Amino acid sequence: RLLDRRRSPPVEHHADGLREQALADRGLVAMDHDHRVAVLHEMVHQQPHQERPDRVGEVNHVGEVCAQALYTAQALATKENALRRHLQAACEEETNHLAWTEERLKELGGRTSLLNPLWYAGAFGIGLLAAKLGGDAMSLGFVVETEKQVEAHLQSHMQRLPENDQASRAIVAQMKADEMRHAQEAQAAGAAELPAPFKGLMRVAAGVMTAVAHRV
Repeated sequence: RLLDRRRSPPVEHHADGLREQALADRGLVAMDHDHRVAVLHEMVHQQPHQERPDRVGEVNHVGEVCAQALYTAQALATKENALRRHLQAACEEETNHLAWTEERLKELGGRTSLLNPLWYAGAFGIGLLAAKLGGDAMSLGFVVETEKQVEAHLQSHMQRLPENDQASRAIVAQMKADEMRHAQEAQAAGAAELPAPFKGLMRVAAGVMTAVAHRV
């Protein structure tokens, strides 16, 4: 009898053990659920935002309008024939970019910005001012910083374009490679480093342009 009592725990103790086990199981289930939700939330936020290709194309088209204006103004302002030829060659490549983006926009049913004349005039004035006030070195420095910011901008577009839109991705990839080369060539030609506040102002201006280009 003594042996049997030792083998059989009291009923109330057994019930308490079951309740404790059930509570522990519920806690584990809740923790597992919370962990799954947290992981899913992190995965969603880590994935790049997918944007409509036509909206990406609208912004890129405005950027190429500004690039054309910038190079045209700087080519007019410089007194160095070699630099003028370099800037004109870069401008021709920007003209190709402009044609590619406009053609792709039409294919996607998108539209170009109604403010393109304003964007062109603004970029032309900035390019001319940089060349007149700072000379060729400052003008080239402006080119370097512009192309670096454009390259970063295009990289973000590559991440946001749908994987199956190979036509848009090919255009952006080629534009990105050309802009990188333009920056390197301007740097090699003797570009001056722009002041940090000026670089920040350029980023702000680019952000405003991007926001407006989506709407007008």
